[in-house]
Amino acid sequence: VQLQASGGGLVQAGGSLRLSCAASGRTYSLFNLAWFRQAPGREREFVAAIRRGDTNTYYADSVKGRFAISRDMAENTVHLQMNSLKPEDTATYYCALKVNRPITSAIRNADTWHYWGQGTLVTVSS
Repeated sequence: VQLQASGGGLVQAGGSLRLSCAASGRTYSLFNLAWFRQAPGREREFVAAIRRGDTNTYYADSVKGRFAISRDMAENTVHLQMNSLKPEDTATYYCALKVNRPITSAIRNADTWHYWGQGTLVTVSS
């Protein structure tokens, strides 16, 4: 499985960006996908996730109501729509994939996810 993240860039506070992560290598629609982010000097943290066969989506409290994760099965892509961006959202964003469905309590743990994209940088200026 290979993941390719894109869509990062520089945006002013209050603006929006849409990140995309294209998956290849196996049947995409069977996978569980997530976004994490890592700011300089900080640990990688969970942002959002969507599980195979689950209509629910999962978000970190810090992005809830501002970010939205979605899956485009036709294009084998997962998106992260980021609205009302804040300077504290500045980080490198990584998409992640897990073949087997993770239990709810493990979704926010980076060690749960098996495959990672290369990251895309998001910079929010004040």
